[in-house]
Amino acid sequence: MPERVNVLLIGGGGREHALAWRLRQSPRLGRLWIDPDSNAGLRAIGTPCTEPISKPAMFRLNRWCDKEEIGLVVIGPEAPLADGWADDLATETRLVFGPGKAAARLEADKAWAKEIMRSASVPTAEGRIFKDRSPAIAYAMSREEGCVVKASGLAAGKGVIVCRTPEEAVEAVQMIMGDPERRTQGSFGAAGDTIVIEELLQGQEMSVLALVDGRSIWVLDPCQDHKQVGEGDIGPNTGGMGAYCPTPLATPEMMSRIERDVLVPTIDGLRREGITFRGVLYAGLMLTSGGPKVLEYNCRFGDPECQPLMARLQGDLLEVLWATAAGQLDSLESGLGSDPRTACCVVLCSAGYPGSITKGHEITGIEAAEAEAGPGEAVIVFHSGTSVDDRDRVVTAGGRVISVPALAADLAAAQDLANRAAARIEFAGAFFRRDIGSRVMNPIS
Repeated sequence: MPERVNVLLIGGGGREHALAWRLRQSPRLGRLWIDPDSNAGLRAIGTPCTEPISKPAMFRLNRWCDKEEIGLVVIGPEAPLADGWADDLATETRLVFGPGKAAARLEADKAWAKEIMRSASVPTAEGRIFKDRSPAIAYAMSREEGCVVKASGLAAGKGVIVCRTPEEAVEAVQMIMGDPERRTQGSFGAAGDTIVIEELLQGQEMSVLALVDGRSIWVLDPCQDHKQVGEGDIGPNTGGMGAYCPTPLATPEMMSRIERDVLVPTIDGLRREGITFRGVLYAGLMLTSGGPKVLEYNCRFGDPECQPLMARLQGDLLEVLWATAAGQLDSLESGLGSDPRTACCVVLCSAGYPGSITKGHEITGIEAAEAEAGPGEAVIVFHSGTSVDDRDRVVTAGGRVISVPALAADLAAAQDLANRAAARIEFAGAFFRRDIGSRVMNPIS
């Protein structure tokens, strides 16, 4: 690896702010370039790229990367990975952290991922794939037990609907695939042209992320995400309302089992298809009475899981991302360690999320939030959907606005600190879940 590396970070949300914050701590970092559409937090620590970052502008972007001597491109979000940007931007002198289009299909096409799991004997929920609405509705009506209806394509984390009755399942199919009789289109467009209907698994959910360099697998500390908008896990799914790390659900025996039965077979299954995976493999799991089963794959750091992961991470992130992209994880003399403290991250959202929202509301209290930490504790504020207005104010610019990971001695203390810190941040209509982590603790009052 060169002594100094210029990095282009693609993506402008909370995950990318957390990655940039950690990359800035590397002694090997040259210049950190960021997406021109980045949030206010990223703009405070990186330099916006002077070219548009889009598929049509890829020729210009490659030329710009050459001019600025970009040695590593880090792609954060799922959409550009699914669109093949990693393939477009990789050259003999430039590495890309993130899987190519063929490998990113694991996340972009749930139906195909299901076939990969079946062929690799990866434990997962029983399910069926449908490309036509009528047989999907007939199957949904025939089920006596609850099920999960999923859009096969990318839907920003919102294309999964848990159904307790056949009527709810039919409604979910119609919402995702559309209803010709009512002349309505599916809520997720082409992402819902194919759906997966699965059995409803019971147990605790857990997120396991691993760095994969094509051969070697480095498993990161396990997290637990909280998808539903309301406390007590009620309401519609979102992109993620909070996460904590590590989770006590992950015993050493459980993690060994997940690596052996899920991660390794998945990478081997892709290799049999002629596909090399380099980047982050994220397995969303349900810990059932019969063992861990895969709910879904992602091909990038989760958001918000990335925020508590980066808050706890110790070591040179740039060095590790470079080695992953180069296929050289085994060559690293030292890897990534973790802060012994627990990190709990809550996400402040705009009123109406995950539905329609309004933007442009001034955000205050960020410094007060960071000051909530006591001795031996830490609070970090990462921007998600924020921007700077023409009056130089930091304002809301999305549904998920601010991520607040807090580090403390244990989960209960980290949860309390994260909630107190988040409460110090104010903007019109702000709300957040106060029960992140409570699934494995006594319910909070």
